Amino acid sequence: MDEIEFYKGGNVSITNARFLVGSTTYAMNGVTSVKRGKTDPSKAAPVIAGLIGLAMVFVATTFLFKAIGVGLFLLAVVWFRSIKPEYIVVLNSASGESQALSSQDVKYINDVINALNEAIIHRG
Repeated sequence: MDEIEFYKGGNVSITNARFLVGSTTYAMNGVTSVKRGKTDPSKAAPVIAGLIGLAMVFVATTFLFKAIGVGLFLLAVVWFRSIKPEYIVVLNSASGESQALSSQDVKYINDVINALNEAIIHRG
């Protein structure tokens, strides 16, 4: 039986027989299900930096320190908004769960999961 390719992009390749991520190969006959996971990184550091900046604005007596406080607060806002969640392809098999691939691009992860589901369905 020939291998049918369901997805190929970057360092990921999915066929009805294999799921390759970089130098790691997963046998599709061992995969029972696939799902998307998500990890949200901590946003504590930019919140603390923003609070310090606000405190400097209201407590400082000189214009220089107030300006530094405003700058620190604005930097903390940009930092806070730039923190993105990481999406993960989670494979289930008889031996348990494994995190096979992660990215901040949810569309990419969804495309990989859809291709994996197609490969599982094709396998029967």
